[in-house]
Amino acid sequence: MRKLICNEIGAKWAEYIITMLLPKKGEAVFMLLNKEKVKKFISLIIIWIFNCLPIKNNKIFMVSYYGSQYGCNPKYISEYIMKNYPKGYFDIVWAFHDLGSKKHLTGFRKVKTMSLRYFYELCTSKVIVTNFRTTDLFIKRKHQFYIQTWHSSLRLKKIEKDAEDSLTADYVQLAKNDSKKCDLLLSGCEVSTDIFRRAFWYKGNIFQKGSPRNDVFFQLNTEVRMKILKQLNISLDSKLVLYAPTFRKDGSLEVYDLDYEWISDELSKRFGGNWIFLIKLHPHLLSKSDQLKFGKNVLDVTSYDDIQELLCISDILISDYSSLMFDFSITKRPCFLYIPDILDYQKNERNLYFDVKDLPFICAYSNKDLAGKIAGFHYAQYEESLNDFLSTIGSFENGKASEDLVKLINEVCFSDKRRKRSYATEAI
Repeated sequence: MRKLICNEIGAKWAEYIITMLLPKKGEAVFMLLNKEKVKKFISLIIIWIFNCLPIKNNKIFMVSYYGSQYGCNPKYISEYIMKNYPKGYFDIVWAFHDLGSKKHLTGFRKVKTMSLRYFYELCTSKVIVTNFRTTDLFIKRKHQFYIQTWHSSLRLKKIEKDAEDSLTADYVQLAKNDSKKCDLLLSGCEVSTDIFRRAFWYKGNIFQKGSPRNDVFFQLNTEVRMKILKQLNISLDSKLVLYAPTFRKDGSLEVYDLDYEWISDELSKRFGGNWIFLIKLHPHLLSKSDQLKFGKNVLDVTSYDDIQELLCISDILISDYSSLMFDFSITKRPCFLYIPDILDYQKNERNLYFDVKDLPFICAYSNKDLAGKIAGFHYAQYEESLNDFLSTIGSFENGKASEDLVKLINEVCFSDKRRKRSYATEAI
């Protein structure tokens, strides 16, 4: 047991904790615990120790999808700070599972998730920014400020309390605990604010300024496009269609049956050019994407960290029930929903906030149907429907979400409590 604990958190710390807190005669009790329980026990002791240390007022701790990527809202908040504030003004710390794959990232410090350093940085940061629920290994301190950015500006699938029947009891409890820690929640539109008020188990402030990750769609992205295309080894004159469906809870790949060659031909006939398919499955399916059959001019980009960059370079999006459709709507480019399993999905997966027929995006229920919808696409009609929809949902997106949020973060880090409360009240 001593060896197991030492391997998990480091020999010196583990020996100290064992010596001070776990008598040898009681070690047999801990032998009955499984490895995960031991890790959690040790982690909680470390957190307790580090939570006694001073908080560093300019330190911002960031994590996206539990450390699996450098992306989503936390990335764009981080990028805005690095571009617009002096070096060292904020001490930005990112947590990743695999530090080796993130060596190329600069401008901030990096820690490995669940390491001793990870807990130190988390416990001594003034601001914590994430896009997913935190676990009980984040014990928020009195003077810390936790920003929950969430991972969609609007969603089709029902979430949290609205989907409680399809969630595990453990997740529901985790979500409720996370909402109690939260100081600020970001919203991309009025409809999202209503959903959060009703379903997020949260009664605090909602920052109604848009989603930082969507600021990129309001910027001139020529250099970004060239960089990404070069990285993916795609010629600059290629037309790109991104297929980015969400996951099914059984992990099945059967529904992802697009006929890439047929659809590419139809895209060429309707829009011209030579088309390349980019396939981006949900992060839950990262280990399974290579099981799909790909053909000529089809690239698997499931492992690509930042979906927003892929949306930026894509001329057309094909999705299904993913919230990406709402992000992509800002570009005003065509979006098709390939949903052959719509009835089964609503029955066995999640109920939806919208009837898909009421959305501005073009729905297709088979490859033949999708090919026909592409051939008959009318841009003026699509754009009118899109504008009406964005008006109906009360979109807050204007390209300045990162700027507005970082102003608030600056106040939180460097202003007194009275001014911080005043600014937060005015901005929300």
